[in-house]
Amino acid sequence: MNVSAWFGHTQRKQREGRYVLVPDRKVVRELLTRYASLRITQAQRHVPTAARELEDVSYTLCVMMGTSDITDAIAKADALLLTRERSEKADADGETGLRLVG
Repeated sequence: MNVSAWFGHTQRKQREGRYVLVPDRKVVRELLTRYASLRITQAQRHVPTAARELEDVSYTLCVMMGTSDITDAIAKADALLLTRERSEKADADGETGLRLVG
């Protein structure tokens, strides 16, 4: 999984006279899906390679969402996906609005 390439998939959004980077929703969705899959794998049976990948995905989510805690990162990612979903009545990607937190 090449997570370093995902950091280029952002857009700029102006807030209070400053630009902030907004992660690409598709990338965030992929990371959340991978995070959930790895958590399930680890809950069923500890797999060292999956544990390492889970650490990497967790770190990437935290960096992309601007947090230091995975729970906060998931909540922010969830909010990012829901914000877009509410602003558009139909999503061509087939996003379901399922939430991982809260």
